[in-house]
Amino acid sequence: MVSVIFYVVYSGVSNNVNWLTWICIAIIILEGLVLLSFKMSCPLTVLARKYSDSQSHNFDIYLPEWLAKYNKQIFTTIFALGFIGVLLRTF
Repeated sequence: MVSVIFYVVYSGVSNNVNWLTWICIAIIILEGLVLLSFKMSCPLTVLARKYSDSQSHNFDIYLPEWLAKYNKQIFTTIFALGFIGVLLRTF
């Protein structure tokens, strides 16, 4: 998903907006809808919590604790900036 987000940013920065850019945007929006339907948790995290007593943010992902804790805010901001860039290049 990170590569999809960075492709949107790349498209906006390089003025290379194409059909793949719009598919990537749709994928990110779809993931956002899934997260909203699972109360801002990944469905796999909900499943993994059943099998672990750990309360750390990175118990199910290979990221540093600080990045695992704030990954939604960080990557949403990066995506939003890329999406704005794509909109500016398109319109």
